[in-house]
Amino acid sequence: MNQVQKNLRVMLLAFEVEMRQNLTDGFVIFGILIQPLLVALMALWMLKGKGPDYAIFVVVGSGMTGLWTTLLFNGGNSITGERWTGTLEPLVASPASLRMIIFGKVLANVAQSLGSMIGSYLLISTILGYPLTLARPALFAVSLLVTVFALVCFGLILASFFILIPDFARMVNTLEFPIYILCGFLFPIALLPGWTTPISYLLSPYWAAQALHGAAQGTLTTGQILADWGWMLAFSLSYILISGKLYQVILRKARVDATLDIVGN
Repeated sequence: MNQVQKNLRVMLLAFEVEMRQNLTDGFVIFGILIQPLLVALMALWMLKGKGPDYAIFVVVGSGMTGLWTTLLFNGGNSITGERWTGTLEPLVASPASLRMIIFGKVLANVAQSLGSMIGSYLLISTILGYPLTLARPALFAVSLLVTVFALVCFGLILASFFILIPDFARMVNTLEFPIYILCGFLFPIALLPGWTTPISYLLSPYWAAQALHGAAQGTLTTGQILADWGWMLAFSLSYILISGKLYQVILRKARVDATLDIVGN
């Protein structure tokens, strides 16, 4: 078995284990299904005077909130759980690729969070009776795949912070709603002060939200959506490169310095 096959096998096993654990976790289920539905209901109430065309915008936006919340909290909590159970150090020091393990964990969380977008769609179209159609379904589907990849790559960076900084879990609460706002999940960033725009451009979820909203509503040309994909893939490459350096630090602290368990304390 070559190295690529070994890494793929490690990733799939990590994916399966994380998926099984999440199915029994009430916090995960709340973040994937309940919270995005509450966000969708509040957004629809606030936009009730704007007409039914905003419904698909709310579906996509609330789904993005579910994706981000799941990545931020559930991906990090899986690392924190390993630390609490005393398995983080053996996991890091094992011969299996740590990045592939983390990639599988994060992919499982992001894949499950797609249920939030499906749940919002069913709620708004079936129960509330709003007409929902995707203007460009093929571009939307590809945009969703690129979004998942970009978020998983971003998750590699976040996971490394959870490993290197035990107290990082206390800081993530400050990252949830600012990303909702800066990335235009539920309203355009043009409504924000001008000085915040460059910050939005540096966040891959912004380009993901723009591509998904544009494909769903038909407000962007094919070229503009392709440009959004390009930005997401460029950011993903940078995340992969940066995570490689961070995981080298993690491995050194685990295998050479033996200080991984006391970092940040």
